[in-house]
Amino acid sequence: MQFSTRITAPGRARAGCALVPVLSGGKLTDGGKALDQASGGRLSRALRSGDLAPKAGSTLLVPLDGAVARALLVALGEEREASAKSFQEAVRGGLRAAGQLAADDAVSLLHEAPVAQRELDWKLRAQVTIGRELAYRFEALKTKREAHPVRPKRVVLAVASAQARAAAAAVAQAGAIADGVDLAKNLGNLPANRCTPAYLADTARKMARELGLGVEVLDERKMRALKMGALLAVARGAEEPPKLIVLRYRGAGGRGAPIALVGKGITFDTGGISLKPAAEMDEMKFDMCGAAAVLGTMRAIAQLKLKLDVVAVVPATENMPSGRATRPGDVVASMSGQTVEILNTDAEGRLILCDALTYVQRFEPSVVVDVATLTGACVIALGHHHSGLFSEHDDLAAELLAAGQEAGDTCWRMPLDDDYQEALKSPFADMANVGGRPAGSVTAACFLSRFAKGYDWAHLDIAGTAWKSGANKGATGRPVPLLTRFLIARAQG
Repeated sequence: MQFSTRITAPGRARAGCALVPVLSGGKLTDGGKALDQASGGRLSRALRSGDLAPKAGSTLLVPLDGAVARALLVALGEEREASAKSFQEAVRGGLRAAGQLAADDAVSLLHEAPVAQRELDWKLRAQVTIGRELAYRFEALKTKREAHPVRPKRVVLAVASAQARAAAAAVAQAGAIADGVDLAKNLGNLPANRCTPAYLADTARKMARELGLGVEVLDERKMRALKMGALLAVARGAEEPPKLIVLRYRGAGGRGAPIALVGKGITFDTGGISLKPAAEMDEMKFDMCGAAAVLGTMRAIAQLKLKLDVVAVVPATENMPSGRATRPGDVVASMSGQTVEILNTDAEGRLILCDALTYVQRFEPSVVVDVATLTGACVIALGHHHSGLFSEHDDLAAELLAAGQEAGDTCWRMPLDDDYQEALKSPFADMANVGGRPAGSVTAACFLSRFAKGYDWAHLDIAGTAWKSGANKGATGRPVPLLTRFLIARAQG
């Protein structure tokens, strides 16, 4: 589904379908009124029939005879001013209904509807984001693909001439973010026999060639030379060799301290010797969604040509049981020199991240954000709506919270008090890798905080938001929108 902007009068637009917002009380916006007049009042008559339910997202199809073949009246709800949620429901309902029509082209007037505390650029971006989400298909491994084509193929967002430049920028921005989301989804949805650590490394190399990024891939020999004992402890049981992937984007010329993104890349997680139950273990292919999100974000910012420097670090490995696998009770030395007693080999994500957080210090970053499907405890705490946000830095936390709200990819700040550090005490090492069941997501973040020194740091636990389970299971691409909005704001600030 392709989106573009055009300076056009709604009554003169040519399209197979027009998406027309209907406000509280059955009122039309200016564009809707113009289309109604051009159609001889057909929209008004359809509204007077009472066939359009007032609930946001409800639709009513009205055949027309002019340049626009049909109009889809889309309800915005019963409030005078739509909320962000009801506007998104209206967009989703309208585009879904349009997808059932044999119309390849559509013109949208939905952004004419007033939305509380939201400006035109947000309304345009919301349509692109939702449209691209509805159009997404993962059919790469199917021999028979879905017969029903994605429709509409092209959506024109009608704007006034005074809005044209800003509108085009908003749509381009949303399109780049959607491209990043699609990449993250594609990587997450691939099975573990396809998306291996080597596959992630090859993806990074291809991105580097396409987008002009710097890339380096460290193999096991180089990791040993760097004394990455925690990361290598996780990789011990796997046949697939581990990789440490480094991507660099120099939008500001590489002159200042970069922002660093670190993504957990466990391409399959059996739990190791602390073996997971068999039920739903197939979903552990999604344990590399942090890595996928970081790569997707790098694609988005490179397409947008943001004027800032960003480095992405992705530690990638499988976590498998074997005769060589790390055992509960083993003690390993991390790259930082700190020792860790591994009480549970299923708490592996923090082990690969801690060495990555130490490694990233060599780039002298101003800010580091790590992204990981880290703990089931975060799912229990927050469900599947918000990602968990942990940070000791209030300003950074506020930036990420605001970016999530703006992008519709929200996070919720969790505690990171020193009192929780007590749970990580070990009689045999500097720390244990788990702190027991209470506050499991918090103690996991506390573990990571011990390695995030010399820079402002935040941790996003996306265990509840990175994928959906059930009949429609699949990767969501989160938090690519949040991270990209955060970086856009940084570039503009």
